[in-house]
Amino acid sequence: MAKEVTNWSGSLCFTPKQLLHPKNEKEIAKAVAKSAKEGRNVRVTGAQHSSSPLIETQDTLISLDKLQGLVSHDTAANEATIYAGMKVHDAGQALYKVGLAMHNTGDVDVQNVSGAIGTGTHGTGKKLQNLSTMLIGARLITASGDIIDKHIEEDPEFIRALRTSMGMLGIFSQIRLKLEPAFKLHRREWCTHIEQCMEHLDELAENNRNFDFYWYPRSDMTKIRTLNEPGNDMFDLPYATCVKEEEGWSHEILPRKRTLKFDEMEYALPVENGPACFEAVRKRVKEKHRKEVAWRVLYRTIAPDDAYLSPYPTDSVTISLHHNAGLPFWDYFKDIEPIFLEHGGRPHWGKKHTLTAKELQPLYPEFDNFLKVRKEMDPNGVFLTPYMRRLMGLE
Repeated sequence: MAKEVTNWSGSLCFTPKQLLHPKNEKEIAKAVAKSAKEGRNVRVTGAQHSSSPLIETQDTLISLDKLQGLVSHDTAANEATIYAGMKVHDAGQALYKVGLAMHNTGDVDVQNVSGAIGTGTHGTGKKLQNLSTMLIGARLITASGDIIDKHIEEDPEFIRALRTSMGMLGIFSQIRLKLEPAFKLHRREWCTHIEQCMEHLDELAENNRNFDFYWYPRSDMTKIRTLNEPGNDMFDLPYATCVKEEEGWSHEILPRKRTLKFDEMEYALPVENGPACFEAVRKRVKEKHRKEVAWRVLYRTIAPDDAYLSPYPTDSVTISLHHNAGLPFWDYFKDIEPIFLEHGGRPHWGKKHTLTAKELQPLYPEFDNFLKVRKEMDPNGVFLTPYMRRLMGLE
């Protein structure tokens, strides 16, 4: 047996039969083919940042940590291919050196790029899509151990399925990304009362490239964050105090370093439902959870995309709950989750939620299309675990 595997927050612990660190795609293919022949399942792991048990397996766990570096780039086309083990932080630095950048990152940059793509990880910005939309091609190890290439030019429907596929269609060895020329951002952070923030919510979302806010339950104050390309900032906020300001290249300015670890639940909601949902969450937290929950609630905006299992099919906002790693979180999360669902919410695949296929399938119009592609790619369920089967309704 391999050693115990623990995710970033420490809330997921399991011991796979074996944990492999293949050096290249041929070694991955060999391991997958062997597991398939023996009737065992295979899951892949990157930075282990997800809160949900997507990587948990009692059989073979394959780490991509040896697959590092930039494979190729085309600055004229704003494209690059990277190895699938690269973290967002490392990819950002490598791409910058060749004059390219990802259009956005999440709040942190410790995830693998391939894991962020597979779970629909996102940043914030009304006109900015999630990170899965960068994917325009990939080299994949299939459930039979074959190595295949897929590209949006030849098979756009498969790419739609592959984005936000949670490792169920194959294991990435290389990923081809649509990017932007390297760019700088001016970041400002503001402090104000939540009522002032909500009063100006629409203009904040509309007039900034990136905008989000943190609400602090115990003080009822907010931290507003705005990011714009230098020279394109909106006016100062007369109702808020600027507490921090910095400028730099996008990969340096977009993410934050987080030394305190936490567990998280996040739901995406239609943008028109966001304010009402937030106010309902705020009311419940103040009434019931304020004493034991000191962590802030995060509110972000995101543009729509067309991946089969994307939680963001329309203009959306996301609301995230956080709780200190190591402290009981389920009572809090489970009490708030119905509020998200009442407002048309879809869970982030990489974060805590309680839904199974029975609740998920009605939320995703192309759920059955994804299941069809999954069955074609992996008819024997090599990439499925008991959790993944419940998620997809395949038990």
